[in-house]
Amino acid sequence: WRLAQAILDRAEAATVRATHQDLGTAIGSAREVVSRQLAEFHRRGWIEQARGTIEITDRAAIAAYLKAVTPVAP
Repeated sequence: WRLAQAILDRAEAATVRATHQDLGTAIGSAREVVSRQLAEFHRRGWIEQARGTIEITDRAAIAAYLKAVTPVAP
């Protein structure tokens, strides 16, 4: 969920300019984990990727995913 939130927070219009390493550092995760999760987001049709750029193609789906998986504070 942290990656989904980071993508939405960093998006300028529908574009995120960041490497997988940048995103991993920002959310406290390894680049490899970020790459796997972004591949899943791509498979679902939520994003397109190019070197250093992520294009959000379905912001509503990412937001719905985020709402479904974000832990609720006690």
